[in-house]
Amino acid sequence: MSEDFDFDKYWLRVFSMCLDDEVDEEIKREILAGSENISSETDRKEVFQWTKNALSKLDKYVDNKTKNDILTGCACQYPRKNLQELKKLYAETKDLILVHKKMQEYFESFLDESLKIEENYKEEIIKRDMGMAGKLEGRKIIATKIPKSAFIKDWFEETDNLKKRAIYCHCPRIRDVMDKAENELPMYHCYCGAGFYKVIWEEILQKPVKVEVLETVMNGGEVCKIAIYLPE
Repeated sequence: MSEDFDFDKYWLRVFSMCLDDEVDEEIKREILAGSENISSETDRKEVFQWTKNALSKLDKYVDNKTKNDILTGCACQYPRKNLQELKKLYAETKDLILVHKKMQEYFESFLDESLKIEENYKEEIIKRDMGMAGKLEGRKIIATKIPKSAFIKDWFEETDNLKKRAIYCHCPRIRDVMDKAENELPMYHCYCGAGFYKVIWEEILQKPVKVEVLETVMNGGEVCKIAIYLPE
């Protein structure tokens, strides 16, 4: 991404497009009201409050499944070009265990070569089934996000629960206000993070995949945990 990339503006554009699929124009305008001047330069407290208000409005108009679908569509996406080898492997073998094992190998290489994290933290991440591959249980995967990569060491060493949640969170829109107990959003906000895994497995399998948010730091959890339900 270029230095000029503005994540907040980008996210709001995607959110707007996801709303197009589910609500009419008048409702969409009501939900997005006040977002016109929000950017990555906007104070995080203001961004948080706008997000809280927007989700409260969304609650009035759509059911839980629709809310989850809208937020899932807003997810940051893993580069599809980096999934083509796994996609090809599954197409040739239909062996989910083999594909999952290969994905775990990629993830461990990422920890070593890109993040260059200390061995003790790497071992703890693997032991907890954290990361892209997660834990395969039949046709279900339980994926636990790793702490935000810049703060992995800090997360393992932090003892204050609120600070620990804040440095864990991957969402740049609200991460910096997560160290306040009163700063919580509806749990379905975190379907945005769940969509990351949905895109990965739909690209590999070339079939629709369902995701479910099980636990998030947004609502007091130690980690963010997602269930991915793979088709038969």
